[in-house]
Amino acid sequence: MIQVGLCNRPGNSRHAAWQSGRSRIDWTIEGVDSKTVIENRKSPRRVFDSIEIALAPSPVRGRIRPPGSKSITNRALVCAALAEGKSTLIGALDSEDTQVMVAALRSLGIKIDADEPASVLQVVGCGGIISADRADLYIANSGTSVRFLTALAAIGCGRYRFHGTARMHERPIQDLLDGLGQLGVRAISESGIGCPPVIVEANGLRGGNATVRGDVSSQFLSGLLMAAPYAKQSVELAVAGKLVSRPYVKLTLAVMRSFGIDVADSDRGPFAIPLGHYRGCHYRIEPDASAASYFFAVAAITGGEVTVEGLSRGSLQGDVEFVDCLEQMGCEVRDDANSITVVGRPLRGIEMNMNAISDTVQTLAVVALFASGPTTIAGVAHNRHKETDRIGNLAIELRKLGAEVCEHEDGLTISPRPLRGAKLATYHDHRMAMSLALAGLRVPGVVIDNPRCTEKTYPNFFSDLARLVGK
Repeated sequence: MIQVGLCNRPGNSRHAAWQSGRSRIDWTIEGVDSKTVIENRKSPRRVFDSIEIALAPSPVRGRIRPPGSKSITNRALVCAALAEGKSTLIGALDSEDTQVMVAALRSLGIKIDADEPASVLQVVGCGGIISADRADLYIANSGTSVRFLTALAAIGCGRYRFHGTARMHERPIQDLLDGLGQLGVRAISESGIGCPPVIVEANGLRGGNATVRGDVSSQFLSGLLMAAPYAKQSVELAVAGKLVSRPYVKLTLAVMRSFGIDVADSDRGPFAIPLGHYRGCHYRIEPDASAASYFFAVAAITGGEVTVEGLSRGSLQGDVEFVDCLEQMGCEVRDDANSITVVGRPLRGIEMNMNAISDTVQTLAVVALFASGPTTIAGVAHNRHKETDRIGNLAIELRKLGAEVCEHEDGLTISPRPLRGAKLATYHDHRMAMSLALAGLRVPGVVIDNPRCTEKTYPNFFSDLARLVGK
């Protein structure tokens, strides 16, 4: 069972029944299913303040199919929105990050119909003509949305403003704004510190040559790549410095190719983008490989066997390489055309540069708690600029569990020690919540604060985890 604590969030009129003075109520949810969690999640009178993770049977054996990839869904939405004709996106993710993208595109004049139970989006492309000449768009804390939409807005004619949460207003975007400036677009940070809110004053994308830094986020390059076919003249993009998260750029190019724009791939560029139009199509979205990492980790941590359906080693998503890390730690990995299975074995510490799969750092860090020696993760300095500082704050929470953690500028070293339960902060970061919860499968008394932050990319994570482990 997963124990769920409910309490008030003062100052929110939607939760007036739970204002200060009311006692805390603890629920125990047995036999949790998706419907129960969805209904409680949407109720304005019930707020999940914390979740205590129950110990899992060991070993855990099961099969699961995670929801659609956030990274693919948002890229496909951009290409479909700009395309000529209608697109059907099958297996699309329904989460805060994708809802933010859909809402913003609708505000820019794109018609999108959603069949949520079927995970299908119908998008009527605008043919590269953005009808809205003014928009003020709330992007929450979705980095993909603000970066992709800022570039997309450059195609339009008008004034577009993008803003979000307090953390969003701390996340860097100046490198993208500089790239747009080189292509003839006035795009500025409203605060003057190189972070959102962003204002784009567009009169079409002029085109030409631009250089974009690659060491903070690959999303700057991806946003420019997807918008570039609609410039007034052809675009060539060069990358300055090391390009982080390189597989995500390959993913961008693959999605563009499926919608009819073929850009030659290279390790660092330059990328020559031809002028043209995306074509509407039926596009099937893979399950999210980053989300799959949590279930692969369940097998590793419990010595069990977990199969993730819908993914293979040939996935578009680089994060399937997370299983290579587990293999190096001692796990057995099997795969076929439509699934990957991890079998847990005694774990040993490793040294791993995770630059290419940085969204799975937190997952590996929790697995490292149960290894026989230290694990060093390197190459992910850019993780400090995500939803939270995913190096410094991760170190804080792992230490609460009893681990010895040495923090580096570009990563951390985790040395296993006797573990203890603790209430763990999530910093409004979905990946902190999902990864740290895994520790509770082996360590009694692990409580996850603010579990609803998983709605950003995986609203039903905790019910899916409960179902997998048989709770």
